[in-house]
Amino acid sequence: MKIIDAHAHLWLNVDTVVNGQPIHPLEPNRSRSLFFGEERQMLPPWMTDGQNTAERFLSNMDYAQVSAAVITQEFIDGLQNTYLMQVQQRYPDRFFCFGMPEELQRLENTLSAEAEVLIKQGFKGIKVPAARLPQQFLTDEMMQMMHLMEEQGILLGIELMDGDAQVGQMEEIIQECPRLKVAIGHFGMVTRPGWMSQIRLARHEHVYIESGGITWLFNDEFYPYPSAIRAIREAADEVGWDKLMWGSDYPRTITAITYRMSYDFVTKSQELTDDQKRLFLSDNARQLFGFGDLVDLPYIKNMSE
Repeated sequence: MKIIDAHAHLWLNVDTVVNGQPIHPLEPNRSRSLFFGEERQMLPPWMTDGQNTAERFLSNMDYAQVSAAVITQEFIDGLQNTYLMQVQQRYPDRFFCFGMPEELQRLENTLSAEAEVLIKQGFKGIKVPAARLPQQFLTDEMMQMMHLMEEQGILLGIELMDGDAQVGQMEEIIQECPRLKVAIGHFGMVTRPGWMSQIRLARHEHVYIESGGITWLFNDEFYPYPSAIRAIREAADEVGWDKLMWGSDYPRTITAITYRMSYDFVTKSQELTDDQKRLFLSDNARQLFGFGDLVDLPYIKNMSE
C-alpha cells in the first residue's frame, strides 16, 4: 500500500496577523511561536530555525513510507503561495499544493480575480479556511469563485466551524456547483457536537472528508486513539469507505507523536479490514487529487532494532 497524506502544511517562515493577533516565531533559534498572545510549541523542538520545508517533510515521508502528500494552507501559516508553487514544481510526483487568495480573510470582491491568477500559476486547488472566517462566509463573490473553480476543474479544500454552523452554506455551494470537487478537513471537527452533519456532506458525489488533525482532536485519549477508529467507522457507515481520507496535519501534530504514529494507529487496528485501510490511507486520495505513479518506499530498519 502506497500511503497518501491528504492534509499537511509547509512554510519557509510564519510571521502573520490573524484577526488582529500576531503569530510569529520566538527568537533566537526556538521552535516555539507567539500564537494569539500565548507561547506555543508550533514545531517539533529540533526545527530551531522555524522552517517547515519540503525537504524536511520528504525526509519524514520517506522514513514513514508515505509516498505523497497534499499541502493545504491556513491563515495561521501566513500566505505561502510563492513557496508552495516552487514545491509543486520541484516535486510534482510527491506533492499536491493548494493556493489561497490573499484577500480571503477580508472576503474582498477580488476573490475570483485572485483565484484566477493562482489557477494560471498552476495551482489545482484553492483553500478556504471557513472556520476562521465570519460564520456567514458565503458572499456573492465567494460563490462566483466557486463557479470559476467548478468550470476550471479546481478542487476546493475547506474547513468548517464546529457542528452545523456553516453546513447550510456548503449545501448551497454544492447545489450551485454540483461538479465542484470538495475536500472537507479535520474530519468534521469530530470531537465537537454535531460533527456528523459535516460528514454527511460527503453523501454528495464529489465531496470527500479528510482526517487532518484527528490525532490532535483525540489527543486527550492519545495513541492508539481507539475512539478515532470508532469515529472513522461511524463516518464510513454514513457515507461509505470511498469518501474518507487520512490526513496528518503535519507538522503541528508531530510535536506530540511521530509522523508514522499519525497513521499507523489505522494500519495496526484490528477493527478495520485491509480493503478499508487501503481506501482510507491511499486509494481515495489518489483518485481525488489525481496522483499518478507513486514512489515505492521500502522499510528501513532503525538503529535501535
